[in-house]
Amino acid sequence: MKPSARRARPGMRPNRQPRATGGPAVDVVIETVGGEGDGMAPGPIFAPFTLPGERVRVAGSGERRDLLEVMEPSAERIEPVCPHFGTCGGCALQHWAHEPYLAWKVERLAVTLLRQQIETDILPPFASGPATRRRVALHARRGSREAARLGYKARKSWDLVDIAVCPISDPAIQAAIPALKRLAASLFEHPASAPTLHVTLTVAGLDVDITGVERKSGGLSADGRVQLAERAAQAGFARVTIDGEAAYLARQPRVRLGPASVDLPAGAFLQATVEAQAAMSDFVGEQAAGAHRIADLFCGVGTFTFRLAEIAQTYAADSAPDSIRALMSALAGAPGLKGITAEARDLVRRPMLAEEMKKTDLVVFDPPRAGAVEQTAEIARSTVGRVIGVSCNPATFARDARVLIDAGFSLDRVLPVDQFLWSPHIELVGVFSR
Repeated sequence: MKPSARRARPGMRPNRQPRATGGPAVDVVIETVGGEGDGMAPGPIFAPFTLPGERVRVAGSGERRDLLEVMEPSAERIEPVCPHFGTCGGCALQHWAHEPYLAWKVERLAVTLLRQQIETDILPPFASGPATRRRVALHARRGSREAARLGYKARKSWDLVDIAVCPISDPAIQAAIPALKRLAASLFEHPASAPTLHVTLTVAGLDVDITGVERKSGGLSADGRVQLAERAAQAGFARVTIDGEAAYLARQPRVRLGPASVDLPAGAFLQATVEAQAAMSDFVGEQAAGAHRIADLFCGVGTFTFRLAEIAQTYAADSAPDSIRALMSALAGAPGLKGITAEARDLVRRPMLAEEMKKTDLVVFDPPRAGAVEQTAEIARSTVGRVIGVSCNPATFARDARVLIDAGFSLDRVLPVDQFLWSPHIELVGVFSR
């Protein structure tokens, strides 16, 4: 599924931005798109919702300007699919046709690698489509007693855009927006509360973990919790937790990871779309073929662990004890594995040492956005012959890759992954060999 290809007309202000004040209006020609998704003209001048080759009118001062009008639209400009686009800060690039948008993301990845003097084979990207996001974080603000205001923060603002639809999200999440607003209305007993609903679609239904409820005064009252549970039951949610603590449970949220069915801890990390998870897991499995002993570091609940354990005996480690317990509990229902050992281990403070990798011939690591400086240094010192790095941050991946390359590895290929549709965000899987 691809976005609509309807074109914007010259002279339109297609993104419903408020007119800027504080600077004269000027006409500029956009040359490229910057790292945050804004068009860039000489100066530099950055203008949101603009595309290369467009002549646009902007106003304001400094580098960041407000778009007033698209005078000469690009042939690549399309009509955004969401009525909230332009005010909602969730998407930046709905106005760009799919093929050039995706090519821009891949080019940004290549440029990021080149900053570390890394050239490699970049494979055709995997891209998730609209209506596939299975997890979203929705901010809530006080509304009526029956429905809170719920949505995303406005672009470059703390204001909230109260959404009615969200085209990036799975239809089950979109359909639940009214029920989520009703659920959130129970959370404002204290004026300091600024809740965020972390919504995950699981096999058992929607799992909602709530953060941002004021706790110094005792948190949500008993009556508030009863109302929260009643509204969760009326909506048919699987589970509702507050900062990981159960407030309502009808069914244990569960996800499928390869051959395993894993009970999901509250707030646990998952890839944003099922399709991207499958594509990344399949690619990691293909690249791991022939391994005899594998280490899966920053493993989470086992996104790659179970697929790897079909190939060889696998050691798995992650800093979240709940995730490790969920992974190990799922073993009994996952036949055909070569064996998994797992431990809760802070791989920043206590990385797997080179000496511990003596019998390991493949390491897979999937760190947080900050990367894995300490762990990468140990892999570089080891005798491991192959490494697969999964990253949500090309900049920290490139930094860590440079360490491995300087130690004698080559970065053979990279799979770009776009699962944060219409954002500037790009992820990747990189394959190294000694």
